[in-house]
Amino acid sequence: MFGKRGNEGFGKSGSVAPPLPAAPAPAAARSAAPEVLAEPVRDPVTQRQQVSPPPLAPQSAARKRPARTELYYDTKSQVFSALIDTIDLSQLAKLDAESAREEIRDIVNDIITIKNFAMSISEQEELLEDICNDVLGYGPLEPLLARDDISDIMVNGAGQTFIEVAGKTIESEIRFRDNSQLLSICQRIVSQVGRRVDESSPICDARLPDGSRVNVIAPPLAIDGPALTIRKFKKDKLNLDQLVKFGAITPEGAVLLQVIGRVRCNIVISGGTGSGKTTLLNCLTNYIDKEERVITCEDTAELQLQQPHVVRLETRPPNIEGEGEITMRDLVKNCLRMRPERIIVGEVRGPEVFDLLQAMNTGHDGSMGTIHANTPRECLSRMESMIAMGGYSLPAKTVREIITGSIDVIIQAARLRDGSRRITQITEVVGMEGDVIITQDLMRYEIDGEDANGRLIGKHMSTGIVKPHFWDRARYYNEEKRLSAALDAMEKTKS
Repeated sequence: MFGKRGNEGFGKSGSVAPPLPAAPAPAAARSAAPEVLAEPVRDPVTQRQQVSPPPLAPQSAARKRPARTELYYDTKSQVFSALIDTIDLSQLAKLDAESAREEIRDIVNDIITIKNFAMSISEQEELLEDICNDVLGYGPLEPLLARDDISDIMVNGAGQTFIEVAGKTIESEIRFRDNSQLLSICQRIVSQVGRRVDESSPICDARLPDGSRVNVIAPPLAIDGPALTIRKFKKDKLNLDQLVKFGAITPEGAVLLQVIGRVRCNIVISGGTGSGKTTLLNCLTNYIDKEERVITCEDTAELQLQQPHVVRLETRPPNIEGEGEITMRDLVKNCLRMRPERIIVGEVRGPEVFDLLQAMNTGHDGSMGTIHANTPRECLSRMESMIAMGGYSLPAKTVREIITGSIDVIIQAARLRDGSRRITQITEVVGMEGDVIITQDLMRYEIDGEDANGRLIGKHMSTGIVKPHFWDRARYYNEEKRLSAALDAMEKTKS
């Protein structure tokens, strides 16, 4: 009826199409109570700019825009219903994303013309963008995903969405029609990586195509509707030079980290949630030789290594019968049989730490991993606890000897109360005295106060160590001069 497309298969007026996640309520329901879709308001003038938006200050992003009228949502529902009746989804699936979007826009324009809706050009563009996002993308999430200044998206049910910008959490104007639309979008996201979320399996970890981390928890566990959390990755991958620019580390500290990664020290990156552990791990992997075979093990694949010889492994949750689960420990054990030169574990959460330590201690130098801990000393204690979780009945001294023989350097990352992220400690594991693990800091971050805007003021300080415990390893890789120069520069900065 609307928008025939010749031999493309569109314009089949009576075709039976499977329901889309964002399909509107039936006409009977609309007549009983007009459907009010609580979605974001976008200024018509700046609507098209959201595809590649400029960074927004938190104050401007937090400003509320006037609510859309019920007429807009009723018009959108009618256009959407006509689109579903008109379009052939089987033919649409054969097109690439850009062609499919153009096809939908043509048909929607035809529908608006035939039904004689009174709309301005900017309102029509806004409606077209909304419908294309509902059919092909992630609906109301699309404008947020397009912004590179957002680091976290937190959806607390259909009516409330928060974002993190510049380290601060603010409420977004984004809204969903209802919890059904939100759950449908969650299912669309997790299905792309072969996972599922519903009442029988209400918790799911997944990822977006760009590697952004996704967590979904659905009813009945989430009482007020599905809760969706997305940890966004920047389109441009960060490196140590950019971390220096942001103040996360000094130039001398960055050189120290480069040497640590280059000389194949076994590294554990410690920090709290959102402190930048995975970002820092990505930065350190840039200094792995291109000739080395690297195997990564992750719960959800997030690491973005640039080396040509990388094997990526990912855990698998149990199926609906509760079978077929592949744990992190299974992956770490298996990768030891794959002739790795370096093993990188995205995050150590349980007994797999024992297998990782064994790998570090048996010839796989330069292995790396991250762990949740607030200090390097707490990181070592957590490793002991995780080994105990695996049921190993080893004496405490033996466990500490294994840790000491495996870990060379602990890098502590932190997210400070002003939202900034800093590398607060670079600590090396020296050895043992009796039953106690001995560590020494090479660098620390000390807070001096805060400025008038509430931003913390601090500086990275050298601890005065001029010959680290891994000095011989640096000399073996011909990096002792760079290491010495970096430590000397840190000491001069201190004075």
